[in-house]
Amino acid sequence: MELQALDLVIIGLYLLSTVIVGLWLKKQASKNMSSYFLGGNTLPWYMLGLSNASGMFDISGTMWMVYLGFVYGLKSVWIPWLWPVFNQIFLMIYLSVWLRKSNVLTGAEWIRIRFGDGLGGRLSHMVVVVFAILSVLGFLSYGFIGIGKFIEIFVPWDSISAYVPFEVSAENVPKLYGIAFTAIATFYVVMGGMLSIVWTDVIQFFIMTLSALVIAGIAMSKVSPEMLDAITPEGWSNPFFGLSLDMDWSGLIPAVNEKIDSDGFSLFSLFFMMMLFKGIFASMAGPAPNFDMQKVLSTKSPKEAAKMSGFVSLVLLFPRYLMITGFTVLALVFFSDTINTTGSSFDFENILPMAIKEFVPSGLMGLLLAGLLAAFMSTFASTVNAAPAYIVNDIYLRYINPKAGRKLQMRASYLISTLVVVISTIIGFYVQDINSVLQWIVSALYGGYIAANMLKWYWWRFNGYGFFWGMAAGILAAMVFPMIFPNTLELYYFPLLFAVSLAGSILGSLLTPPTEEETLIAFYRKVRPWGFWKPVHDKVIAQYPSFKGNKDFKRDMVNVAVGIVWQTTLTIMPVYIVIKEGMGFAATAVIFLISALILKKNWWDNLDKACETDESTPIRKEEALAE
Repeated sequence: MELQALDLVIIGLYLLSTVIVGLWLKKQASKNMSSYFLGGNTLPWYMLGLSNASGMFDISGTMWMVYLGFVYGLKSVWIPWLWPVFNQIFLMIYLSVWLRKSNVLTGAEWIRIRFGDGLGGRLSHMVVVVFAILSVLGFLSYGFIGIGKFIEIFVPWDSISAYVPFEVSAENVPKLYGIAFTAIATFYVVMGGMLSIVWTDVIQFFIMTLSALVIAGIAMSKVSPEMLDAITPEGWSNPFFGLSLDMDWSGLIPAVNEKIDSDGFSLFSLFFMMMLFKGIFASMAGPAPNFDMQKVLSTKSPKEAAKMSGFVSLVLLFPRYLMITGFTVLALVFFSDTINTTGSSFDFENILPMAIKEFVPSGLMGLLLAGLLAAFMSTFASTVNAAPAYIVNDIYLRYINPKAGRKLQMRASYLISTLVVVISTIIGFYVQDINSVLQWIVSALYGGYIAANMLKWYWWRFNGYGFFWGMAAGILAAMVFPMIFPNTLELYYFPLLFAVSLAGSILGSLLTPPTEEETLIAFYRKVRPWGFWKPVHDKVIAQYPSFKGNKDFKRDMVNVAVGIVWQTTLTIMPVYIVIKEGMGFAATAVIFLISALILKKNWWDNLDKACETDESTPIRKEEALAE
């Protein structure tokens, strides 16, 4: 079905609303840097949670996950652990609390309260800024590719080429569409900063949820369990697996077997263990310097930061997987012949837009497309907002023009946002597909990030020099290893990448002096982390006898394990609903309820205690006089 006038009107109204919101909030957002980048810490946790969920409901990721559902069935629910998706559980249980206690503007600024302002602190500060910029450019390129491929399905170039005064080759058509929509997203985030992002995200989230319910309903009305069984191999509807994947598509859609081979997921147990190994360390490292971290820092308090991170999983996963599974089963039943005719040249990442075009009626198509465009623009805008937060706050104001006034700071933010979008767009012209850039981001670049950022929370002796050398070694290895292992899935050389970064972190720390005692004491008092902090803890107790250290390690780890189970049930339940697997849904729902009750008693009811800061510790008389 082609786009009708009603669809175009709905999409146009949505795009117009984002521009209006950006202009409406421009004055309020431009009060100061905190208002622009963190919304002035005035936004409630549930709005930030909906905004963060909307940002994760991105169009490129949804296209990728529909393809995963098509190829791997219920086993696909594990593959997003590549991110890893369960990092939200670590944030919810304790890391959002620790991060928000810092009361900083960016992740790079946080480095100063951990490592101080000496040479080691300055080096670590700069390497975080470099990593933040690289990751932002990677994510923007990833979104740019996805939106262009998506729009091309609905707006064939032949229908508008007569109105364009220049020629565009077929391979560049999706890139031209990507430029058009990134320009709109850039406008409203540049104008309204974090405030416009959150308000438009909330609107976008409700559009996406409604769209998800519609798609799930269409799929359930058109596809019966018998029809699905006839077109899928044995094991497709089972989330459990053995040593290998053991799904043979030969008699059904042979091209899928070729796709599985090219993905490198055939030895699924090995793949799963590598994801889990990487995922645990990545989650313990805390959020990367991107929009997720900015949303945590935007909350009103540490307690609201924890609530916000938990709320993300609760509101995101159920509607998202209703939509993903709906499109997946429609494509399986009705596109199999097309895929068999096309053979190995079929682009599985186009399943989502093909299914929308085929099955969604006029009016609803406009709403759904507006929702998916909203999801793209939410992710894109939040990522764009993170870039100037680092470049302006952590480079321009610190090293170039510390005395810049408010107007000059805002102009610098507008300029940096625009430049970052332009550069990421240029990068997008040279990237082949969504999966390639995604694998590089989550497995290579983030693999180099993990070791140093994990140690910074848990080991007192880790210093700014160790952070710098660990990050530098990891980022350099992430650039070089793809050339050394050109035909290897990035995840499989993660242990080597991690080892290189870990060696740089430990040697860099032990071969240089420790962080200044005053900096360590101030950080430990404020954040109260658990881990290997005994020497610092003893010094704090000597000065502040009433100080109480953090003894919640065991409880936090139990809550993390229960939380991962809870989050996984939120992924599996909607899949069972759409494929009409009643017993599977009932069993999963029971596990969900039990895990939720445990979290209520063991996590939610203990948040006040977990969020205690140095403010509960009496300040010495001489400190009070100094203040």
